Amino acid sequence: QNPVEDIWLHAKRFIREFYFFCHSFTVVKALFEISIHCQFFDYPKLHEYGVFSEMT
Repeated sequence: QNPVEDIWLHAKRFIREFYFFCHSFTVVKALFEISIHCQFFDYPKLHEYGVFSEMT
């Protein structure tokens, strides 16, 4: 798995945890955005990909 897949998985887990709020796509989208914007992503393998690999 690459880091982007890890981020998507984190967001999907968050939405599944609060599925009872998901009465519309707007709510699902808001929950997704909250899960992405309120999380710091520092995966060990992040630095193996793209621009991040040049930072090490």
